[in-house]
Amino acid sequence: MNITEALKIFKGGVPVPHTKRTEECEVITMPVPKTLIFPMVQHLGAPCLPLIKKGDYVKVGQKIGDAESPMAVPVHSSVSGTVKDIRSILYAGGTDVMSVEIESDGLQVVHELVAPPVCTDKKEFLKAIRESGLVGLGGAGFPAAIKLSPPPDKPVDVLIINGAECEPFITSDYREMIDNPLRIIEGAEIIMNFTGIKNAFIGIESNKPKAIEKFCSLLAGNSAIRVVKLPSRYPQGGEKQLIYAITGRIVPAGKLPSEIGALVHNVSTTSFIAQYIKTGMPLIKKKVTVDGSAVREPKNLEVLIGTQLQDVFDFCGGFKEEPHKIIMGGPMMGVAQFSLTNTVVKQTNALLAFNKKDATMAAESVCIKCGKCVEACPMNLAPLFISGCVEKNQVSDTVQYGVNDCIECGCCSFVCPASRHLVQSIRYAKAELRKLAHKAKK
Repeated sequence: MNITEALKIFKGGVPVPHTKRTEECEVITMPVPKTLIFPMVQHLGAPCLPLIKKGDYVKVGQKIGDAESPMAVPVHSSVSGTVKDIRSILYAGGTDVMSVEIESDGLQVVHELVAPPVCTDKKEFLKAIRESGLVGLGGAGFPAAIKLSPPPDKPVDVLIINGAECEPFITSDYREMIDNPLRIIEGAEIIMNFTGIKNAFIGIESNKPKAIEKFCSLLAGNSAIRVVKLPSRYPQGGEKQLIYAITGRIVPAGKLPSEIGALVHNVSTTSFIAQYIKTGMPLIKKKVTVDGSAVREPKNLEVLIGTQLQDVFDFCGGFKEEPHKIIMGGPMMGVAQFSLTNTVVKQTNALLAFNKKDATMAAESVCIKCGKCVEACPMNLAPLFISGCVEKNQVSDTVQYGVNDCIECGCCSFVCPASRHLVQSIRYAKAELRKLAHKAKK
């Protein structure tokens, strides 16, 4: 069998509950909603500017937003219909973002420029990936074309396809591995062909035996792409943890994987590349797990980007009891939502709604300096010291404790016996440091 065990075990982490209740739920295509809203920021980087105006008629796959910044990727319409409004809205992440509202005509007329891209070399391939609007579909939203073009002095020799999906509840990547394994393999081969990378690994946690078996069977005799069975320990899907587990290489603090010759892509990202090269249809839809104690009918859905959360939950039978917290993403790293008018974006891989019992957080108590957060941190940080600096309003001092190296996985908060809001403190510190840096630059 074409399978190996993890080479290394990363330090820290926690054994979170598996809770993959929708892993056997086949993906259902959600109907086209009446009204969709497209934020012009669905990636890490500069916001896009709308390319259309109020009253315009747009088609499926049409570019409706773009920017000249290398870190920006275009936004495309997932429906055909009329632009009803262009306005600034409070985005799901808590910032004001220019957004385009489109009223669908239900016809799904495809734009005439949608066609398979011509890719004869790496330059054309990178241009096509950029034009597709692709970002990392595992949740981070890093522009894929940038990741695929590391600096010339940082040669990459290993491709890692991330199939860990280590957060509880989320099974959208798992369904992609079960339903479209050949497309994932094809996507990996396309990446290898245009980048010149000779070796690839597909990392899958041991709690997904069906996916491991499927890929081992399909890759039998393929010496270039191998399956790695990873221990089931959160956050095994973290980029740096995954690289260490599979290659033994350590990404230096503040550096990208290209620094040590690695390239990491999520399984859904890889699958999309194969599909896009064949069809030319840009990124306009996402597989989303809908689950949680307040959801009447948990499902895995294929949802058009721009769909409002209310429409998604309604398609899943609505709520069986009043939701106390709604999260976009997983329970460990997801972002709580303030409104059901927020929309599915490129990075959305799950929507979770929890009742009051499951969502109520325990009251904080005084830190007892037990060190459990230090033991659990996969980045070798001391979260209690960072939190202490924030409490004393000494945000600048958090830098010496490596606050910017934190991946916000939530392990520290998960294990804290005093229920300290450690991740929230770290996020606050990062935000304040960005404000200070911006102020200093001005």
